[in-house]
Amino acid sequence: MFTGIVVETGRVAGVAEGDCLRSIRIDASVALEGLAVGDSVAVDGVCLTAVEVTQDGFTVEVMQESLDRSTLGDLGAGMRVNLERPMAADGRFDGHIVQGHVDGVAKLRSRAEEGAAVRLWFEIDPRLLRYLVEKGSITLDGVSLTVTAVDGSGFEVSLIPHTLEVTGLGDRHVGDGVNVEVDVLAKYVERLMEAR
Repeated sequence: MFTGIVVETGRVAGVAEGDCLRSIRIDASVALEGLAVGDSVAVDGVCLTAVEVTQDGFTVEVMQESLDRSTLGDLGAGMRVNLERPMAADGRFDGHIVQGHVDGVAKLRSRAEEGAAVRLWFEIDPRLLRYLVEKGSITLDGVSLTVTAVDGSGFEVSLIPHTLEVTGLGDRHVGDGVNVEVDVLAKYVERLMEAR
């Protein structure tokens, strides 16, 4: 389990296509601490397995299901990615419950500066919009955020300077996609209500 608190942004060092897999090599430092082959790491919010670990980075393999549901297929050398390691059982719980199971991609509709903060509006699949509420939690590219507004086709978040600095969300332009994981608790509540 993750909490949506990014430990660093890594850089894509290279991408290689394999048999129904894409290998992505990522340069990192903080996320490498204690990382071993077989361990989980969230890359832009997608839970992946490290298949190779070196002094200056690690490699993950991404299957077609993850490529279809995320922006990982768009990654190229030099691009920044948000990285998070799973929360230790005795760790501090910041953010919110994040599984690293991306539900889909949202497109940036508009971007507006508001003092030192930046307000971002995203368009999202209507099937996911029903899980969003104002002041509820959402994960974008692995970052735990608060939904500040919802309309008929999307939602808004507001980013403080710290978030803009330590994550890749500040790099996004209108039309860019971000990985979305809606609050898993909302999905469980819906499922339980359907069963009634």
